[in-house]
Formats: sequence, structure tokens, C-alpha cells
Amino acid sequence: MKVRYQYRIYPTPQQVKGLNQLFGCCRVVYNDALAIVRSVPQGEKWPSNAELQKLVITQAKKTAEREWLADVSVVPLQQSVQDLGAAFKNFFESRSGKRKGSKVGFPRFKKKLNQQSARFVRTGFSLKGNKLELAKLGRFKVKWSRPLPSEPSSVTIIRNTAGQYHASFVVEIGSINIEPLRPSIGVDLGIKTFAFLSTGDRVESPGYNRLDRKTRRFQRKLARQVKGSKRREKTRLRLAKLKLKTANIRKDFLHKTTTQLIHENQVVVLEDLAVKNMLGNRKLARAISQQGWGTARTMCEAKASMVNDREVRIISRWEPTSQICSDCGFRWGKVALSVRYILCVSCGTEHDRDGNAAKNIEKSGLGLTQDSKWTKNGRKTSISGNPTALSSQPYSEQLGLFA
Repeated sequence: MKVRYQYRIYPTPQQVKGLNQLFGCCRVVYNDALAIVRSVPQGEKWPSNAELQKLVITQAKKTAEREWLADVSVVPLQQSVQDLGAAFKNFFESRSGKRKGSKVGFPRFKKKLNQQSARFVRTGFSLKGNKLELAKLGRFKVKWSRPLPSEPSSVTIIRNTAGQYHASFVVEIGSINIEPLRPSIGVDLGIKTFAFLSTGDRVESPGYNRLDRKTRRFQRKLARQVKGSKRREKTRLRLAKLKLKTANIRKDFLHKTTTQLIHENQVVVLEDLAVKNMLGNRKLARAISQQGWGTARTMCEAKASMVNDREVRIISRWEPTSQICSDCGFRWGKVALSVRYILCVSCGTEHDRDGNAAKNIEKSGLGLTQDSKWTKNGRKTSISGNPTALSSQPYSEQLGLFA
């Protein structure tokens, strides 16, 4: 299977100038190709990738308006047209339902201030010792944080909004064989606690509050400054670095958490959360978006495909995981979010709300159901919203997954 290995690179001032020129050329080629496609009258056939490359690269180089395209390598320019073709393919497959996940929109023109990238295939790059050599750009210093597992088939040079440069290599790897510690685990995702596991363990979320307050302060400062001024650009760069730092903390946390979940459990059961709908709650939208629930699910599914005999199961969002006793199956119905602890009057078990939900998520994912003879209909459930009084009572020790 193919995966990406990303490393930080440190171009010289002259190479930065060359990369910026390359990014601009790739952006122009992409936008020119998109403009041609959009100008095709309805009902007529769109040009193919090969025809677009001929129009926006080969013929464009011969014109006075685009002759500077010849100053950069043709390889990333051709890949830009390929990227547009892939964008249209994703759009149409998303509309037809062939592509899973959220809907993909119609391709849009690329902007200069967004993240920039250029991709080189094998004909446009090579590895010389510890350095990366790119066509018409020279050799780059690379911070090799880990060795490449195999020969890369392509490399994408990326400049993020904070002005940092990275090289992302595509390499081929084999399946990983790791013996699981447990047959299955249920995961209930939350806000204050990122995840509550069916083993009884909690996965605490990293603290984003300090960086979030600082980010808001710079956002207000940026809004007051004059567009195009040097001070505004300086503030924009500081804001971009703050957002990048938050994203890196979240990405590192999610990678470590999902890797451990997949390596230690044969089956990981998650809930199909409607994250977009939840973001409609203005009070919780910021906190929910900071957690990265969707990214965590994507990482789990991707890593499960890399490890032999691993599976990620997704249960319906309509499963009443918070309304059923995980011990006896008694259903007490909906409970307010402020209630964190529940005492089941059917079996007398005291539950942490999220821990009980995690156990029910695991059972639902495994297709297990409670024996109906344990359910006592017509009785109300005793609930408690005072976590202080209940937290002092000892809980049974569980295997510490994230100790």
C-alpha cells in the first residue's frame, strides 16, 4: 500500500525564490486549465488532460504572456493538470454516490495566499545522499526525522501559510503484523475528555485553551489593521504560526492515540457522529472542531488497513448508547447532558455516563444484545448530577490503555 512520509526542508534564499516562482507557475497552469473547462459550452465535450496540457503548457510557453513558464520544470506543471483531472473525477463520483464521505464541490481557482504545493514524479527528482535534488532547483537540505521504508515514487513540495517548507514522499509499504492485546474496544468521543474507552480508561484531550485565547486576540488585531500594510502581514504570519502550532499538537495527539488503539485492539468500534450538525450549536462548535473527531475516525480506518487482522466498525448515530444500562440492558430513556452519573434501579449498578456509552458502543459493534429478562419495564431510573459525591467512590481497576 502507498503512504506518505513528510519531512521539513530548509531551502536557501535563492531556492525560496525558485520555489515561489514554481508555485506561481503551477497555480497559473491549474487556473488556466480550469478556466478553459468552465468556458466549454454546455453539452459539448470537455478537453482531455493531454489536450489541456498542450493548451496551457506547450502552446502557452510560446506566447508573450506565459513565456516564463519555461523557466521552471515541466514535471510539476503537468502534475497540476493531472490534479485538476482528479478534482473533477472526485466531484462527479461524489455527486453520483460512488465516492463515500462528505460531498466534494466543483473545483475552484487557487489563491496565492493559500497553502502552495508542487509535485515531482521520478523524472523530476532524485535523492543524493542526505539531500533532495529537484529539477531546475538544485539540492535541498532535508531533516530526516525517520528513514524512508522504500524508494519514493513521487514527492510533493509544500509551503504552508506560516512560510514553512516540507517534502512529502509517496512510498510503498507492506502490511504490519502486530498481536492485539484485546479482541475489541468501544470508544465514546467527547469534548472535555477526548475519548472514554469501554475498558474504563479515559483519553484526555490536550489543552487548546491557551493557544485558542492567543489566536482570538491576534484575529481581532488582524481585523483592525489596514489590508496590504506590513504590520498586517506580520500579524497574519504570527496568526498562521499559532494556528499551525495548534494543528500540529492536535495531529500529534491523534496519531499517537489512534496508533495505540489500532495496535492494541483487533476491533475498534466508533460511533457515526454527525459532526457537521453538531457544529450548528454555537456554544459547542469551537470546542467540537478543536477535537478532530472526523480526523480520528479517518486515521483509525487508514491504520487498520495497514495492520493485519484489524477492523474499525462504525455503529449508527441513532443507537441509544447513553440510554441503556450496559450491565443488565434496562432502558431508562433520554437523560440531560448535565447528568454525568447514573444509578440503574434495575440492577443497582452505578455508571459513569460516558463509560456506560463506550461499553454499549462496543456491544453494538460486536452485534451483542442484552437478555430481555433482565429488563424491568415501568420503573424509573435513579440519576445523579453531582460528580463530586460519586467520584470519591472507588471504581474497579481496569487495564490502563493510556496510563
